[in-house]
Amino acid sequence: MSTLFSPALRRRTLRATAAALALSAALVTAGCGASDRSDGGAPGASAAAGFPVTVDNCGVKTTYDKPPSRVVTIHQHPAELMLALGLEDRMVGTAFPDSAVLPELRKAYEAIPELAEREPSFEKILDAEPDFVYGGSAFAENEGRSRKAFADAGIDTYLNREYCGEKRVTMEDTYAEIRTVAGIFGVPGRADDLVADLRGRVDKASAAVKGEAKVPVFVYDSGDKSAFTAGGKGLGTDLIRLAGGENVFGDLDEVFGDVSWEQVVERRPEVIAIYDYAGAGSVEQKKKFLLSQPALADVPAIRNKRFVVLPLTATLVGIRSAHAVGDLARGLHPASFR
Repeated sequence: MSTLFSPALRRRTLRATAAALALSAALVTAGCGASDRSDGGAPGASAAAGFPVTVDNCGVKTTYDKPPSRVVTIHQHPAELMLALGLEDRMVGTAFPDSAVLPELRKAYEAIPELAEREPSFEKILDAEPDFVYGGSAFAENEGRSRKAFADAGIDTYLNREYCGEKRVTMEDTYAEIRTVAGIFGVPGRADDLVADLRGRVDKASAAVKGEAKVPVFVYDSGDKSAFTAGGKGLGTDLIRLAGGENVFGDLDEVFGDVSWEQVVERRPEVIAIYDYAGAGSVEQKKKFLLSQPALADVPAIRNKRFVVLPLTATLVGIRSAHAVGDLARGLHPASFR
């Protein structure tokens, strides 16, 4: 097969992150100074109920005596989660947008400086003078952005829980992530409202497809000589389940991994979910590639040209995952939504 697409960007990021996590799992960072108002108002206000807050995040334990006041987010899903909690006044930098920002968050997002199109350097992050860095696959030892490096600089860190690598991730982890981040910033009430909204979206979509036969789904992230796909440990598998489908590579004990095209053919997916993000080819390029491969011609999803497109951001632990369940459910069971 041709070399139209390289899964290198996504693959390198995930594998570098795995190495970084192994090196940093035992590190303990210390928290910072006074406290905030219980409504999450301006830092430095009167003492807030609920502080200090201690969080064990992927093996790094941090105690917060007050909410962070200068935050840098790396990758889009942490940024959108912060914005959905109304915390834009704490954000001094974003980086690595994967896709277009949700319309309701766009104005707030664009008002925050973008530090880099991809992961910013350690020095670039320090220039923003943060007291907290919240990232997806962001803390790479080999690129100078280890959690220890930030701790040594007096900066607390939080790693999106999907990258802890400890267990299979589900929508419950999304809700827990929202509540944990809201707790760090002293706004638990906002988390209650946001989680209730997201649960409602998921429950509505799942109810619409209840009783329908599970549709076999193959996730195509990228790759040509092999397919880079979503495994069973990532959130994508649970999103497919909630939408009335079944990930044909749900038995792959990884968040993402490589599989052969022969395996794809053998598992006969009826729908292909294409993950859309910068740096891995456009959706149309990916469709053209898949449809042009003779070896895939008899795969039901290819024969019937059944594709569902999801922004990569929507398949990770963040506020968009609830939206993704609805989009998937409509793609897998269109008759249920007519």
